[in-house]
Amino acid sequence: MAEATHVAVESAVGREEKEHTSLREYVESLLVTVILALFGTSFVVQAFKIPSQSMEQTLLVGDHLLVNKFVFGGRGDWYDRFLPYRSIRRGDIIVFKFPFDDHPHYVKRVIGIPGDRVRIVDQQVYVNERPLAEPYVVHDPTSPYDAFGDNFPPTNPHFLQRSVRPEWAQQIMSRVKDGELLVPPNHYFVMGDNRDHSWDGRYWGFVDREAVMGRPILIYWSVDATSADYTDRSFLGRLIGLADTLAHLPMKTRWGRMFRGVH
Repeated sequence: MAEATHVAVESAVGREEKEHTSLREYVESLLVTVILALFGTSFVVQAFKIPSQSMEQTLLVGDHLLVNKFVFGGRGDWYDRFLPYRSIRRGDIIVFKFPFDDHPHYVKRVIGIPGDRVRIVDQQVYVNERPLAEPYVVHDPTSPYDAFGDNFPPTNPHFLQRSVRPEWAQQIMSRVKDGELLVPPNHYFVMGDNRDHSWDGRYWGFVDREAVMGRPILIYWSVDATSADYTDRSFLGRLIGLADTLAHLPMKTRWGRMFRGVH
């Protein structure tokens, strides 16, 4: 009888130790998962959604992207050569922090890299005096003629539009030489693919290298939306928008854009 009681006690203790071990392993696994997720979103990949039409037809309003934050990670350190980093190239689509206000994330295409000389004549972009082939560009034939955006940079300050950022208006002429915009070191000149409906580098200046977050690589989800759906940035507005999307998920999803690469 004593042996049976002893065995029962040992079994109970064993179960408690097993439950304790299982709980500890679960907590440890959860912590590791959270740490890896935080590491991934901080250094490797991050989700981003398109709120405007400036990159159509390459990227549509409502496209949800995965942004590779690792590809442009090099800063000239000795170990960079052992990692799959590369420099930002002309033609890359980048996500970056807007230079002003509360620094929201923007997405545009790189047109000029450090040292480039950029000029636009009747909507044709020239880089280092050579016409730039841009098969991705969309022009709206109904859009009114833009003397500033279609022929850039301006020849004198009197041609600056009211839509030009004041900080850029003060310095743009100092960046112009012989009718070309000179891209300074560690900066990039960017424009939207939807050229006639893009508020881009023409109107507010250069993108600092330190402001570049990464390069979009994949559309993991796309929902039929308009820019108006993203104007309310309050918590309640976002919650209402999310609820509406979930309620109409099958109908609003653009299934043909799922898992499409970004180029």
